[in-house]
Amino acid sequence: MQTNLSESARTLPRADEAEQILRSCVHCGFCNATCPTYQILGNELDGPRGRIYLIKQLLEGEPVTQKTQLHLDRCLSCRNCETTCPSGVKYHALLDIGRAELERRVERPAAQKLLRDGLRRVVPRPAVFDTLLKTGRLFRPILPGALGRKIPKRSVAARPRPAARHERKVLMLEGCVQPSLSPNTNAAAARVLDKLGISVVDAARAACCGATDYHLNAQEAGLTRARRNIDAWWPAIEAGAEAIVQTASGCGAFVKEYGHLLRDDPQYAHKAQRVSALARDLVEVLAAEPLEALEAVRTPGASGKAGAQPARVAFHCPCTLQHAQKLGGAVEGVLQRLGFDLTAVPDAHLCCGSAGTYSITQPELAETLRNNKLDALESGKPDLIVTANIGCQTHLDGAGRTSVRHWIELVEDSLP
Repeated sequence: MQTNLSESARTLPRADEAEQILRSCVHCGFCNATCPTYQILGNELDGPRGRIYLIKQLLEGEPVTQKTQLHLDRCLSCRNCETTCPSGVKYHALLDIGRAELERRVERPAAQKLLRDGLRRVVPRPAVFDTLLKTGRLFRPILPGALGRKIPKRSVAARPRPAARHERKVLMLEGCVQPSLSPNTNAAAARVLDKLGISVVDAARAACCGATDYHLNAQEAGLTRARRNIDAWWPAIEAGAEAIVQTASGCGAFVKEYGHLLRDDPQYAHKAQRVSALARDLVEVLAAEPLEALEAVRTPGASGKAGAQPARVAFHCPCTLQHAQKLGGAVEGVLQRLGFDLTAVPDAHLCCGSAGTYSITQPELAETLRNNKLDALESGKPDLIVTANIGCQTHLDGAGRTSVRHWIELVEDSLP
C-alpha cells in the first residue's frame, strides 16, 4: 500500500514500524472474511482493511473525528486477521500505534473517559478489584440488571499450594483479576506442575502485566508495569528459573511482546528480550512433559467435582492463545492425551467478545459475540466448557448457561 506519512507522524517513536506495516498490506480483503465485527456489522470500516485505511489517513495528516475513533474502538484486537493475512501484516501493532495517536488528536466524550479511566484504576489493582467485586456480589440483587449481570456469581475456592521442593523451578504471573474471579486456577496449576517435578517460586513484587493500560491507550503506563515485572522477576531468572508461566493467555500474549515493545529502551531491552523468551503459556510447559506420569483417572461424573470428570468437554480456545501465541490445538492435544472426550466446536477461530475490557466498553457487540460463541460451544452438548483465559471464562460463564472453568482445574480434578 503506497504510504506518505505526514511530517508530524514521522516524529512518532514507531513511525518507521507503522510505515512498514502499512506498506505490507496489499488490501486483498481476506482479513474481512474472518473479522468478527465485520461479520456482525457488515461495514468496511469495521473490518481490518477499513481500519488500516483509517489509520493510514490519520498518519498521513487527514482529518479524523470521533467516528474514526469509534471504528478503531470496535476492534477486538483478536488478531484473527493476522492468522488469515497472506501478506503477514502485523495489524495489532499498527492498531496500537494508530489508537495512541488518535487518542492524542481526538477528545473523548466525558462518559467514555470516565469509564476507561475507571477500568485502568480498578482492573490492574487486585486489592481494589477484590473489594469492589465483593461489594458488588453483596448488592447484586438490587443493582440494575445490566450492571448486575457483569458481576460473576460462580468461583471455585482455592486449595492449598505445595511448597517449592523441586530442583526445577518456574515463576508464575498471578494476574490482576484471576485471584478474585477464579482463585483456584493458579493453585491448580502449581499442584499439577508439582506432580511433574516442577516448583512454582514466588515473585511478590510482580503485578499486572500491563495489558489493560496499554490497550486502553495508556501505553506508557502499561510499559511501566512491564518494567516493574521485569525487575521483580529478574533475581529468580538469574537464579535459574526456567520459565515464566501464565495461566491467562491474554497476559501471556502481552508478556511475550515485552521484548518488542521495550526494544529501544537501553536499560530494559536485553532483560525484556530475556523475559519474553522465557514466557510460556501453561500448556506449553505441560505439553513438553511426560503427562502419563500424572496417571489421570477417567471417571465420568458430574462436572466441577474433585475426582470426577464430565463425560463431554468443549474447549474454547481464546484469541490470545490461537492467534497471538499461535497455540491453537495445544490445549486440545493435552486434554486428549489425558483421555478427555472433546466435542467439536464450529467456527472456533471467532472471538467470544471478552477481549480484555471490550465486554465493558462495547457491551452490545460483546453480548452478540458471546451468544454466537456459546451456541457453537454448546452444539456438541458438552457437560462443561473449559478455556485458557480468565476474561473469556468470566464473560462466557456470565451468560449463566453451561458452566465454564479453566482447563487446568479439569485436569487437576481428574488426578488421583
